[in-house]
Amino acid sequence: MNTKKIRGHKRIWNDIEKWKNANLKLDLENLKQNERDYAKIWIHPFSGISLTNSQIPEPKTETKKRILNGLFDIYESWKNQLDELNEPYYLKIWLFEPRISKSQVVCAIGNSIDFYKNTFKVSANPKKIKADFTSIMRKRIENYTWENRLDQEFMYSSDLGKIEDYETEKEYLEDKKWFNNRLKKKHSEKTMKDGTKCYSFEVGQVWLGEK
Repeated sequence: MNTKKIRGHKRIWNDIEKWKNANLKLDLENLKQNERDYAKIWIHPFSGISLTNSQIPEPKTETKKRILNGLFDIYESWKNQLDELNEPYYLKIWLFEPRISKSQVVCAIGNSIDFYKNTFKVSANPKKIKADFTSIMRKRIENYTWENRLDQEFMYSSDLGKIEDYETEKEYLEDKKWFNNRLKKKHSEKTMKDGTKCYSFEVGQVWLGEK
C-alpha cells in the first residue's frame, strides 16, 4: 500500500482552526440527554478514507502541533463548562501514539461516568508519557495526569464469510489470504460466548489525560 502525500497545509491549518472553534462550546443540553459526548479529529485528510487504497500518513510537525493544541483547548473549555454543573463528570483527553489522528476529548455525566472505564486494556508494563512525541509545549503536557493504556485493533473469526457469501471464489480466496496473513502478526485470542473468536493486535499506546 502506497503512502499518500499530504498537500495544502495552509488549508488544513484553517480547517483545524474551524474544527477547534466548532467544538469549544459543549452542547450541555445534548450531554444531559445522552450523558456522553466527544470531540474527534474531523479534519481532511486525516479523518477520511482513502479511495485509492493509499495509506494516509499521520499529521506531523506544525500540523500535529495545531491539532493537539486544539484538543487541549477543547478539553480546557469543556472543563470550565462542566465545573459549572456542580456534579461529578468524566473528562479526559485520549491521546493515541502513534495514531495521533484517532485522538479525541471524551466526557460523560450521570449514570454514564463509568461507561468508558474499560474501553482500553491496561498495559502489563505501564509506561510514562514522553512529551517529545507530541510536538507541543512540554509544559502543557506536564500540567496533566496521564494513565497508560494499550491501543488495540480487533478482528473476529466472523469477519471472514463463507465462500457462498462471495460473488466469486477469487474474492473469497483473496479475503482468506488477507485474513490468514493478518493472523501471522503477534496477537492475543479469546473465544466469545457465541463461539466467535476475537483476535486483538497491539498497535500502540493510548494516554488518558486529565487535569
